[in-house]
Amino acid sequence: MKWHEIEHRWPELKPRVRRHWFHLTQDDVDAIAGSREELVDRVQQRYGFARDEAEKEVDAWAFFLALPEMAV
Repeated sequence: MKWHEIEHRWPELKPRVRRHWFHLTQDDVDAIAGSREELVDRVQQRYGFARDEAEKEVDAWAFFLALPEMAV
């Protein structure tokens, strides 16, 4: 999924962000407000990742958003 789509759909994606990065608080997710840079910063801080590792994590998450969720 392209980042401008993520920004636009942020309110509906917030629960998925919390499920994926459970160390992010609701306040973190609210403050991120769809900003890729802010999400990378928060993931880096909360998980102790290097900057490039946090960017890879965020980009991988965004890529997999484009895939349809599997029915269970």
